[in-house]
Order: sequence, then C-alpha cells, then structure tokens
Amino acid sequence: MPSAALSLDHLITWAMKGGPAPVGLTDASVERIMLASEHLRLAGRSGAVYGLTTGVGALRTVPTDITPSDGTSHALRLWRSHATGFGQTYDDATARAAMAIRLHQITSGRSGVSAGLASSLGAAVAEGAVPDLHRFGSIGTGDLVPLAELGLTLVGERAWRSGGAPLAPVDDGDALPFMSSNALTLATAALVHRRLARLSDAAEKVTALSAVALQASVQAYDPRVHAGRPDASQQGVARRLMALLSPADWVPARVQDPFALRTVPQVHAPFVDALVTTEHAVLVEVDDSTENPLVVADGTPLHHGGFVTARLSATLDALRQATYPVISLSAARLSALINPSLSGLPAFLASGPAGSSGVMILEYLAQDALARARILTTPVSTGHASVSLGLEEHASFSTQAVWASEQMVELAPVVLGCELIAAVRALRMDPDRLPDSPVRAAYDVAAAVLSDDRSDRPFTEDLAAAVRLVESGFDTPRHPVS
Repeated sequence: MPSAALSLDHLITWAMKGGPAPVGLTDASVERIMLASEHLRLAGRSGAVYGLTTGVGALRTVPTDITPSDGTSHALRLWRSHATGFGQTYDDATARAAMAIRLHQITSGRSGVSAGLASSLGAAVAEGAVPDLHRFGSIGTGDLVPLAELGLTLVGERAWRSGGAPLAPVDDGDALPFMSSNALTLATAALVHRRLARLSDAAEKVTALSAVALQASVQAYDPRVHAGRPDASQQGVARRLMALLSPADWVPARVQDPFALRTVPQVHAPFVDALVTTEHAVLVEVDDSTENPLVVADGTPLHHGGFVTARLSATLDALRQATYPVISLSAARLSALINPSLSGLPAFLASGPAGSSGVMILEYLAQDALARARILTTPVSTGHASVSLGLEEHASFSTQAVWASEQMVELAPVVLGCELIAAVRALRMDPDRLPDSPVRAAYDVAAAVLSDDRSDRPFTEDLAAAVRLVESGFDTPRHPVS
C-alpha cells in the first residue's frame, strides 16, 4: 500500500485549479521504488517474469530479447505497440488527476517501475503538466492505451499538451508495470463523484423550492416519520429538507401530495448511499497496487488479476441507477408546477396574452434529458469480452461504466435546471408563498441569475445559468453524503 491515503478532495481541487500537488516523491518512496525495481530485475535473471522476460497476453510463453540487436528496448516496443490512441482525448483536469493517481500508486514500491521513470512522472505532477492521452482502448483491465501514451510522453516520443518534465531514461522493466493501472478511469470516476455529490446538494434545494411553490405538506419530511426506520441516509435527506423549509408557516394545499414531493427522502437516500459507496470504491482502487506482476516485501514478483476493476464497474452501474429516480422525481415536480390544478397558478406559468406558452417547452427538454438518462441505467458490468486469443476472457468494463456515468452527469443537471426555472417563476408569480426560512437563500441565489422576463421567449440563457447553479451545488459547502 502507498504510505498514506490520497485525498480525493485535494486531488480534484488540484487537478481543476492548481496549487500544491496532492502527491510527490520522498526519499522513503524513492527507496521503495528502487528496491522493487531491483527485485524485479533479479527475478527476471533467474526465471520468467511476465512482461519483462516474456511477451504479454497470449504471448506470455514467448521469451523476449531484452537487448535486441537493433537496439530497440522491449519496453519501447511494448509502449509503441499499445499507444494506439484514437478518438477524443482526456481533458486537462482528468489527465492531471490520472498522473497523480499513478504516481501515488507507484510510491508503494510494489510496481517495479524504475526510479528514473517515477522521477520524471513526479516532476510532471509537480509542474501540473498535461499529456495528450486518448480515451479509447480500455475495458477495465488496465488503461493500456493512454498509459502507454503517457510512458512515451515521459521518455520524449510524444509531445506534452502543456508543460513538461525531464526526460525519463528508457528502462526495460518499465513498460508493463507502468501500464498496469486504471489511473485514467479512476480519475474520471473521482471527477464524476464530485459532480454528482454537488448535484445531490442542489437536488435537495430545488426540491425545497418546488415544495414551497406548490405549498406542499412537510409531514413527509417530519423526523417522526423516519425515526423508526434504520436508514441514516433517508433520515438525513428528510432532516435537511425540514431544515430548509422550517418554519413551514403555510397551510398545505393538499392533504396528500404527489409522489414527486412525498417520496423524496425514500428516493434520494439510495442516491446518497451510492455516492458513499462510489467514493469508497474509487479510494480502494486508488490506494491499491494493481501492477502485474506485483513485487511483494520479500522481492518475489507475484502474477495476479488485481487490475480488473469489477468493484468499480458494479458500483458505477449502481450509481447511475440511483441517480435516475432522483431526476425522474424532478421531472414530475416540473409537471406539477405547470399544472394549474396542483399549483393554483396559470397553466405553464404563463403571464402573457391568452394562449401564451409560458415554460411549456421546459417539460419537453426535461423529458428528453430524462429519456437519454434512462438508457444509461443499463448495467455495463454484465458485458462479456474475450481478447488476446481467448486468454483474457473477462473484463470489468469500468471504463465504459464511468463513460456512461459522465453522460449521466451531463444530463441530470438539465432536468433539475428545468425544474428550478419553473419553481423560481412560480414563486415570482406569488411571492407570498416564499416563507421566511432557509430556503429563501436558495431562492435568492437562483433569482439572481434567472431572468424575470415572463414573456414567451427562448429559455436558453436561463437554462444554462440554472444548470451551472445545479452543477455548483448552489455554491454552498457540500453536506456530508453519509
């Protein structure tokens, strides 16, 4: 294990905004790295070591010539053959976060990576340099393509997107150990988790605004309803909603509210739990040494399958499935806000001449995003793969799971943003509904960025502002997801 756990908050803040790097090399970690590297080479001199004295995949039984007559090292040939970049490249923040994760893993001294390569990577992390790494080529068994591209960048065969680092020497034992990680997938998952945690905060505030606009009963959030259920997350959602709405000094418009208002604690709780589980799954992988072979304390290189990120894939599948009901309720509350029989306000919250559409189109936008999100709830971890002549007959597909989760992160704020616009408009149409309670602060923040022009017009700018606000969690400190 690395000497200390890596803080995801520090990692993400640094990757997005700069500042002190979350990980670096120390004298102790360099000593561990050098010792493991020497052990790996000694093992290679006395027997077969996968990826060092043999080929990889189905070529595991083929001995390699570490110093061929043409002078091209086995490490360079392996990196070059795997660096088949295609399609989109990773954004700056993800690429930086991935390098920091990879460096953190290497500091455990179990990979066999040379001190020269580790030193170059450490310098790149310290500078905040950004490599140009492609997204295609990973199936949850190691980010082989982008990490091969990173290896070639560190030794000078590929250009940096920005910044740089001293050239690393090419060491024969570096290629496979360096690629035996899911650092890019993990960096992406960490960023997805951060964005959905903020969305969790925003969803509760938007819910509270809609509850006020619809003059809902707060009995559904009363702690006495949830006290007998051993579900801390459900109790937490209800408690936070009550805190936003208290004192609820209005007369409820209905004895029984629609499910979109009444079941929020029950629906949001699994989402909160999924966020906790996802953070744990990411940290498990980030703080583990998954290199194959793995150099253990006595110097023995052990061959294994620790690079298969099955936990992460299953967790991300569950996270998307828990996110969808949250935004489904949001779309339902939007429908309630534009329904005069529930809101007591004009249909579609229209203010113009007869036949004005008001915010009618927002429901279509929300349903479009919801339909796209529904497709993303299909599990990825149930897929099947057989590669390398059938030797590798399983994959976790965590890379595809995190890709689908990224798409969910793009769609969910659209649904909540549509609801937010409608809730703010409803409260502007009847300001007396807004109580003197903490939810007023959320209203003020939203009203400051949403136009009060109630004529029939495009909502493009309003929706962009609402989405930004949702993505920021209303610019307030995130509540503990647990």
